[in-house]
Amino acid sequence: MLWVADITYIDTDEGVCYLHLLTDAFTHEIIGWTLSESLAAENTLETLEQAVSMFRETDLSHLIHHSDRGVQYCCNRYVERLQELKITISMTEDGNPTDNAIAERVNGIIKQEWLYRMKRPANIRQARALIKQIVEFYNTRRPYRSNGMKTPAQMRAASVA
Repeated sequence: MLWVADITYIDTDEGVCYLHLLTDAFTHEIIGWTLSESLAAENTLETLEQAVSMFRETDLSHLIHHSDRGVQYCCNRYVERLQELKITISMTEDGNPTDNAIAERVNGIIKQEWLYRMKRPANIRQARALIKQIVEFYNTRRPYRSNGMKTPAQMRAASVA
């Protein structure tokens, strides 16, 4: 198993907010997300905990967690939590976005297929509601060619069966 993590910005009329994402690289399912007004590591940790709660019955010791070298992923609390779960930590060498291509692709899909085609949200509250709808659609209704035209949720269900 491979989870990929990244943070991207979302513009609102009131300013910028930050979308912390965690994606399962095999199914392409967004398994954790937090939209916040800051880049604080607590938001990234919240995103990780969402993903962990989805996989309560799974042995995560075979999991690789890949991210860039952002301070949120290098901070003691985040690294300690990954180690506590016996998750292998992988990070990009030089911060090159292509080294985290799957996570960057998810960011691009959210922005290019949805956000850039919509009216900009007025504030973080509206942006959260919008991101919730986007993630739901992305996970359950948007098929992926690399998944054999299955949605991420269908792919996860098939891998568990």
